[in-house]
Amino acid sequence: MSSDELALRRDLAAAYRLCALWGWDDLIYSHISARLPGPEHHFLVNPLGLGFDEITASSLVKIDLDGNVIGDTSHSPNAAGFVIHGAIHSAREDAQCVMHLHTEAGMALSIMADGLLPLTQHAMRFHGRLGYHDYEGIALDEDEKHRLIADLGTSIGLILRNHGTITVGRSVAHAVIEGFYLEKASRAQLLALSSNQSLVTPPTEVIESTVTQWLRDLGVSKDREWPALVRKLDRIDPSYRD
Repeated sequence: MSSDELALRRDLAAAYRLCALWGWDDLIYSHISARLPGPEHHFLVNPLGLGFDEITASSLVKIDLDGNVIGDTSHSPNAAGFVIHGAIHSAREDAQCVMHLHTEAGMALSIMADGLLPLTQHAMRFHGRLGYHDYEGIALDEDEKHRLIADLGTSIGLILRNHGTITVGRSVAHAVIEGFYLEKASRAQLLALSSNQSLVTPPTEVIESTVTQWLRDLGVSKDREWPALVRKLDRIDPSYRD
C-alpha cells in the first residue's frame, strides 16, 4: 500500500468516526467514499455490516466504478453505494470525496419544497451551490446515475428529495466540512420554522456578497479545520488509524 493510499484511508476512517461522534450515522447504512489517486478510478467505501464507529483504515473496501471489489478482503460493500458514489466519482474529477448521509435535519430539509433558504450565514455558504434530485426509490437503478449527475452538476452538494444529503469535496476534509455547515444550516432553519415567528431574510445583494466571501475563504482555507478534528479523534480513540 502506498503512503498516499494509507493517508487517504486514515482520513476517510476519521470521517466515519466523526460522523458517528456527531450522531450522523444510520446503523450500518449510508456511505462516505474517497477516490484513490491514479487513472483506475478506484475508490474506498465502508464495508456493509460495520457501524461508523467501527470503521478503521484497513477495513475500508477498495472498489471500482462498477462495484467490483479490488484486492483481498473479507468485507463487501453496500450495492446502493455503487449507484450514487460510482456515478459522482465517474463524472466529477474534482470530487475526491463524496459524503452521503441520512441525518434527521438533512432528511427534514429534503422534504421541504423550498429547500435550504439563505436565512443564516451558514446557509448562505450554499447559496447557488446546491442541486436537488427527486426521489426515485432506493438507489439501485443504474439508469438513475445519469439524472444524479445532471442534478448535481458542478454543485458542492445535492439534496436527495425525501432521502438525505450529499456533499462533495476536493478532499475528505473538504467534504466533511461542507457537510458540517450544511447540517448546521439545516438544523437552524428547522428550528426557526418551528418557532412560528416571522423570519428575516437578508437582502439579495447581501446574500450574494456573503457567498462570495465564503468562496474567497474556501480558496485559501486549505481545510484548516481538519487537523483540530483529527486531534479530537486521537484523544478519544485513535483506533481509526489501524
